[in-house]
Amino acid sequence: MDRLIRIALGSIGVSIVVLALKALAWWVTGSAALFSDALESIVNVAAAVMALGAIRLSAQPPDANHPYGHAKAELFAAAVEGGMIVTAAVLILQHAWLGFAHPAPLHAPWRGIGINAAATLLNLAWAWFLLRQGRAARSPALVAEGRHLVTDVVTSAGLAVGLGLAVATGVLRLDPLLAALVAVYILWAGAMLARDSLGGLMDAAPHLEVVQRIESLVAGHAAGALQAHDIRTRLAGRQTFLQFHLVVPGSMTVLEAHEICDRIEAGISAAMPQVVTTIHLEPDGKAKAHADGVLVL
Repeated sequence: MDRLIRIALGSIGVSIVVLALKALAWWVTGSAALFSDALESIVNVAAAVMALGAIRLSAQPPDANHPYGHAKAELFAAAVEGGMIVTAAVLILQHAWLGFAHPAPLHAPWRGIGINAAATLLNLAWAWFLLRQGRAARSPALVAEGRHLVTDVVTSAGLAVGLGLAVATGVLRLDPLLAALVAVYILWAGAMLARDSLGGLMDAAPHLEVVQRIESLVAGHAAGALQAHDIRTRLAGRQTFLQFHLVVPGSMTVLEAHEICDRIEAGISAAMPQVVTTIHLEPDGKAKAHADGVLVL
């Protein structure tokens, strides 16, 4: 967890440097397109600060009021970041409309494009690092921030090409038009980010391949049991909660059944440390006749 906090602190520093560079590019040129890029970088700074707070909070152990821990704090941060991206998109659209209605000449455009390109390269390197580290640590906050930076890199690259075209052709309205296109793109990206985060807050199940791997682990370590059913999984930040009913022969002793449960839990924990498992034992004579998610062992 200390490593994640150091990464989050690094994100704040990188986002501030990128914001300064993009603000300088906008100040040098007066470009509406570069204004949109700088405004999105303000969101990056705020998102980095939120990610740090969410990671610190999610690291706190379970307590009386939060017996399942605080892992969902990162999902809240990701959802808020999605909302901030949407807000930034609306502000960019407003600025683009004013620029389209009253086009103004650009000042030192190539210098501004060069400064913005340096910020984009820094963002690209950090986005790659965040996505790699966030996925390895199953941190929704870092992954959300990395995905946001990827959209920032894509839009910045598109702006550089489009702004160069505007300068070359002398069509001033291309500049605010580019800003509007960027706004539409980040509006979509922010909506997708918020959707994914809200899914986690609503206890959405993990991806199908994760569920299938869990079922395979249950089947592979349940020798002696007859059936598993009512298998349910839900995401909570970096953790996945698993619960199911395990059917054993009615003649089996409690000790023997408990040993099977221990073996299943140990096998899942070794392969997928982020999974928290709860097993309900049932003798075969008391098992549900019509259970959901039946896994024959």
